[in-house]
Amino acid sequence: MKLRLGVTATALATTALTALTAVSAPSARTAEPPPAGPPISLTGPASVTVESYDGSLYGDIGLNLLAHDRAFEVRSYRTRWSNPIETYWQSPDGPVMIPAGANDRWEALDNFLVVDFKRPSDGTLVRTRTLDVCLNQWNTQRTAPDAPLRSPYPTGCPGSPFTLGSVQGIQRDWVSNVDVSGTGPALRLPVGRYDVVARIASRYVTALGMDPADARRTYRLVVKKGVDGGYEKRTTPTGTTERLRAATRPSTARAGAPGDALPDLRSLPASGLQLSEDKRYLRFSATVWNGGDGPMVVDGFRRGTQDVMDAYQYFIDSDGNQTGYQQVGTMIWHTAPTHNHWHFKDFAKYSLLREDLSQVVVSRKESFCLANTDAVDYTVPGADWQPENTDLHTSCGDRSSISLREVLSSGSGDTYAQFRAGQAFRIDNLPNGFYYIAVEANPNRNLVESSTTNNRALRKIRLSGSLANRKVSFYRVGLVDDHGYGVEEEH
Repeated sequence: MKLRLGVTATALATTALTALTAVSAPSARTAEPPPAGPPISLTGPASVTVESYDGSLYGDIGLNLLAHDRAFEVRSYRTRWSNPIETYWQSPDGPVMIPAGANDRWEALDNFLVVDFKRPSDGTLVRTRTLDVCLNQWNTQRTAPDAPLRSPYPTGCPGSPFTLGSVQGIQRDWVSNVDVSGTGPALRLPVGRYDVVARIASRYVTALGMDPADARRTYRLVVKKGVDGGYEKRTTPTGTTERLRAATRPSTARAGAPGDALPDLRSLPASGLQLSEDKRYLRFSATVWNGGDGPMVVDGFRRGTQDVMDAYQYFIDSDGNQTGYQQVGTMIWHTAPTHNHWHFKDFAKYSLLREDLSQVVVSRKESFCLANTDAVDYTVPGADWQPENTDLHTSCGDRSSISLREVLSSGSGDTYAQFRAGQAFRIDNLPNGFYYIAVEANPNRNLVESSTTNNRALRKIRLSGSLANRKVSFYRVGLVDDHGYGVEEEH
């Protein structure tokens, strides 16, 4: 679930930025033979009938993208907040950059399709619409009996402006539907018949090395009036399936061998900043993510009838095998209304710092149920593109749980929004001035990870106004403009 927030656009001081590890353009696969035709094409039936609700069309209007002899894959990433997003198509000869301006956000490939709707009787153009396309649709399908059984690609595209890397793709001999519900303003067409001419935009055609003739499709669209209440808008599944997974208590608390795939906990700058209605508290959202080669796996085992579990971190190698474990702390039953489940303690720390980075306030939020809520960077080595479909699941448990497992997969982050209990600093007793919100992962270094030099991220803010009418302004992080992201309303 994403909320919205406001922002004051001023550059964040360089010293306050979190250092980001550079991500190299991924190497293209070379095991498969070169494709015989275009890497992707538009396909579908010759005639499609859709229903209009209040004059608008939703969902499937008969546009499908087909990957032919190879999987069609696009990767986007930025190496630093101050760098623009770069997008590459994974061609048979290696990554090919899509020209700058073709993709300046994470949710989709900007203006990927151009669609003309014409009147069949005389060819009059009724409407032209450009469509932003996320290749990772919920309803991808096989198109041939010898197509691969499964698609490795994520379901849905990330929407956070603080995303660092995304992967979109269509498996070989699979088709992905273009859903017009998520591509901007509603598509409005009167009831009637239309000749539709859809084409992949020219800058993508050039980057993909396609013949323009292979990037077009013409078909008949029939729009009829829908029955009120007959359409339920489909949404892309998000979040992590919570399942209680049986865990066996280790016989001894030994460290074991970490193996070749350690997690690497990192933090994103705080977002969703807003004041409480009484102006006494500064609320914020915070994300800790795993940029390592392997998952962060923590199992908890209850101490008899106590509301406490002993927590153990398990080490998983690159083949998915357990290589060792060690005790890393405790889990507690958290009774706050917005939690009411088991939390692992000491996973992250939130602090409000003065301009000289000395500490002013520490958030009372200190325990967490780890879950893969956001795709932060699926281009890192070892990233799990479908964390909800692995055999490692997060379970926050209930009061009767005797054991449970919490997981943060490689490439994914766990976001706690500002409406959660403890996600706030009291600021009504602080003087006006500049401050930093510090989000720090693994503050006590009790968890084993590949690096602890990148655990903290800072966000510069300014408190102003009178104590009775407090105001907060915050600053852009590099090129990232998160204006309107993460809050429901501003105070």
